[in-house]
Amino acid sequence: MHNTVHLMADVPAQMLPARSLMAFTLASHIILVPLGVALPLITLIMHGYGLRRGDVTALLLARRWSAVMAVQFAIGVVTGTVLSFEFGLLWPGMMGRWGDVFGIGFGVEAWAFFLEAVLIAIYLYGWRRLPSRTHFLLGLPLPFAALLGAFGILAANSWMNTPQGFTLDSAGNPTDVHILKAVFTPMFGPEYWHFVVAMFVTAGFVVAGVYAVGWLRGRRDRYHRLGFTIPFTLAAVLTPVQFVLGDSIARQVFHKQPEKFAAMEIVWRTDTHVPEYLYGRLHSDGTVSGGIKIPQLDSILAGFRPDTKVTGLTAVPADDHPTPLQATITHFAFDTMVFIGSLLLLLALWYGVLWLWRRRLPASPWFFRGAACAGVASVVAVECGWITTEVGRQPWIVYQYMRVAEAVTATRAPALWTMFGLVAAVYVFVFGSFLAVLLKMRTRWRLADASDTMAGRAESPEAETPYGPRSALRAGSASAPGGGPSGRGEDRP
Repeated sequence: MHNTVHLMADVPAQMLPARSLMAFTLASHIILVPLGVALPLITLIMHGYGLRRGDVTALLLARRWSAVMAVQFAIGVVTGTVLSFEFGLLWPGMMGRWGDVFGIGFGVEAWAFFLEAVLIAIYLYGWRRLPSRTHFLLGLPLPFAALLGAFGILAANSWMNTPQGFTLDSAGNPTDVHILKAVFTPMFGPEYWHFVVAMFVTAGFVVAGVYAVGWLRGRRDRYHRLGFTIPFTLAAVLTPVQFVLGDSIARQVFHKQPEKFAAMEIVWRTDTHVPEYLYGRLHSDGTVSGGIKIPQLDSILAGFRPDTKVTGLTAVPADDHPTPLQATITHFAFDTMVFIGSLLLLLALWYGVLWLWRRRLPASPWFFRGAACAGVASVVAVECGWITTEVGRQPWIVYQYMRVAEAVTATRAPALWTMFGLVAAVYVFVFGSFLAVLLKMRTRWRLADASDTMAGRAESPEAETPYGPRSALRAGSASAPGGGPSGRGEDRP
């Protein structure tokens, strides 16, 4: 307890507001990241399916998803830009000393952002204006641009976890920077693929969840069936892969960041035959209260043997490892992520077994209830993953080289709290606008589908081709300049 009070006394007053602001903006931005990384690929899969099968419903879904993709990208620009500024404003100590080493990751992300903006504009503009094959081919680089952006961000974050690619001069400043070593750190591969697959799984469940809700409400047409099946299949196939990648990155943490692993598993003292705690709270005397204790399991998971030695938090000085509270937060986040992932795996297995056995979707409403909840649950799992990564690394902002307290801004705490309030207000407006736009788009599309149904085209919501050149307008349809032969093209962006 004395050590905890001593550490709190040494923390600058601006640490709490700076951390709170960064956590808020990062947690808000991460909600958009799965769609930003994975929706281009999901859209192009639907687009390619529609072209190959001549399926106008699939093409309609792809076209509508491309509109959502553009709106989401615009919102992501706002939240991502705020984060970029915060690195310099809130943590000038880190950026001033280490920016030359790991800043290449942010540079790559910026280039990927501009490339993705151009590609999204071309892809969105190409509907009804380009030949089908040309339009589809111009969209193919989009997923790679999204992955390039993730590459830049994960390169920077993995360097913060396992810094390398430099030497220190007599003043402790980095020199002789080797860019490739700074980018491809020991944690980069496991962290990058774990993150990317998580984005595809999350986006697949989020998109499918929208149509699962429609299915539960009685909308069981081909539009909802196809809108559910393709993204859910992608997520279901990748969910077992994500479990393997999760095990790989946990093993890398065990070897490269033993204090973080100890926080994830609330291990106080270095020992063998270490038990696994499902949840539970770590106290300052090393005891654990609550949770479910499974003997020896932690050692078995770490090294496949019960006599595997697991490093405890007390293996390093108290000011070099997470506090008991930080370890408990890390442990709860990690266990929640694994718990949600296990439920999603069961849902994916339910879907996969029935599809392979009978080639049909499950008929149980409980399956679709689970699918409707899977999107939100997977976003929560992503949030928990970032909490595990960032809180588990404390007190280091650059692992074993710079503490968070050394990097924080000198701006006074009241000014930071004021900034926090302003950012929160802006984010409420931004996300409220995002939701309002999506709801307006949904209403517009439903009205368009209803008009097609009344016209006897229930199986083909968009009977006219979504590609150019546009058909000549019929007499009396001049008021609908964006439409095809039916003159209602403006209802289906």
